[in-house]
Amino acid sequence: MTENKNTHNLPDTTIDAKKAFDIDVDLKVPAYTEPDEYVPIIDKNYYFDKDTTLSILAGFKHNRRVLIQGYHGTGKSTHIEQIAARLNWRCVRVNLDSHISRIDLIGRDAIVLQEEKQVTTFKEGILPWAIQSPTALVFDEYDAGRPDVMFVIQRILESDGKLTLLDQSKVITPHKSFRLFATTNTVGLGDTSGIYHGTQQINHGQMDRWNIVSSLNYLDEEIEVKIVILQINLDTSNVLNQDEIYKMVRLANLSRNSFKNGDLSTVMSPRTVITWAENALIFKDIMYAFKVTFLNKCDETERSTLSEYYQRCFGKEFPKEWLSFIYEKDSNNNETEI
Repeated sequence: MTENKNTHNLPDTTIDAKKAFDIDVDLKVPAYTEPDEYVPIIDKNYYFDKDTTLSILAGFKHNRRVLIQGYHGTGKSTHIEQIAARLNWRCVRVNLDSHISRIDLIGRDAIVLQEEKQVTTFKEGILPWAIQSPTALVFDEYDAGRPDVMFVIQRILESDGKLTLLDQSKVITPHKSFRLFATTNTVGLGDTSGIYHGTQQINHGQMDRWNIVSSLNYLDEEIEVKIVILQINLDTSNVLNQDEIYKMVRLANLSRNSFKNGDLSTVMSPRTVITWAENALIFKDIMYAFKVTFLNKCDETERSTLSEYYQRCFGKEFPKEWLSFIYEKDSNNNETEI
């Protein structure tokens, strides 16, 4: 067996975490001077949660395996991406849905044409490629991964964990700047709340190998309002103002609380609120923008709850035809409650 030692292309500079991420901490973090095609694009208006940011920075600086847990839409993966973007560090995300198998991660034999002859060669998967390069690999929906996939990942959870390719009789040593992160909706206990169907329990041995586990919640109302305002142009709008943005964020928080309690199956993320505001500027109608941004994505049985929230925040009711499961028109075109 052979070892592939990758020690080239190490970080060549450091950045001040306080200046780069606007958090109160005295920390220098290794970084790269120049980005490449795998470095995410910087969102200049992104807000960094201090605890989550410190956990991720520890992962980059000290090669810690970091797991970020939180509800859908809290920005777990985006947090990692935006930190990598400011470090000019490669970042690749892999969604561990039920269709991702061991072969997808490790690789497979493929028939290729060489010198006009068909030959069988091994085509590497994303994991061997990433582990041999200065890449931050992020496993999204980690708690939804298949058992065969989880056992593959377990091999590299140690900071110096080597990846063994049995079919190739090869042992791969991780690049010095390879980093591993994961995001999850649960804390490894499976779907105990009924919110996240399809999530799996993660065995204790694997959970114990994650060096740092951080929890990320939704943004404070004041911060989210500022972010939405920064993302859109209010100066030229006669539809939206700061007060309307506050109402939008308040409605989003009501939907999030209902989601946590299991009353809603869909949740409004900060990204959804920004999209709602952008659509309001396009259609010049806040209520209609809410319909096409979020309401139409929700189950009909949940629309009465959202109608109540909208009325509570904006003082207006949805047209009855939007609540199609409650009302149907009789032959005389009169609305009758079912």
